[in-house]
Amino acid sequence: MESRISVISIIVEDTEKSAEVNELLHEFGSFIVGRMGIPYKERGVSIICVVLDAPGDITSSLSGKLGMIRGVSTKTIVAKQNRKEEAIK
Repeated sequence: MESRISVISIIVEDTEKSAEVNELLHEFGSFIVGRMGIPYKERGVSIICVVLDAPGDITSSLSGKLGMIRGVSTKTIVAKQNRKEEAIK
């Protein structure tokens, strides 16, 4: 299955849900290239940016599961070309 680079941006408005978010990220850890977390204490939220190298169904699954958590919002951006197309050029 072809793999694409994608970025999932996550805003955790209910910081009590952070453990649930981290459990999901751990579950999909083998696809995670890197992540950055910013606790924005003045606003009472956490912002997480996760970079994945994964097939589309894996990225969609993680993004969907994260988005179903109450108090968590996500948005996903996917690279236009897959890894195989990049290697040919």
